[in-house]
Amino acid sequence: MANYGYPIDEDWTHEEITTVINFLNLVEEANENGVDKEAFLNGYKKFKTVVKSIGEEKRIGREFEAVSDYSIYRTVQKAKAATTKRFKM
Repeated sequence: MANYGYPIDEDWTHEEITTVINFLNLVEEANENGVDKEAFLNGYKKFKTVVKSIGEEKRIGREFEAVSDYSIYRTVQKAKAATTKRFKM
């Protein structure tokens, strides 16, 4: 795992922060080693319970990509299109 800060909102609860960080870890995993498609999409569904608006998701995506070079949007698109159990960016 890389050593950088995650884009989090200080108004989130500890549980919400954990949910977002777990999803961002899945994005990293998908880009670095490959990840189980179902686990990734379940993580995204949980992420969306915290980050409900498209605008907020885009903001977090931009901030995360700025520090990691990994795109949440492109990774989610690849997961949705994947026809195999695992996928890698």
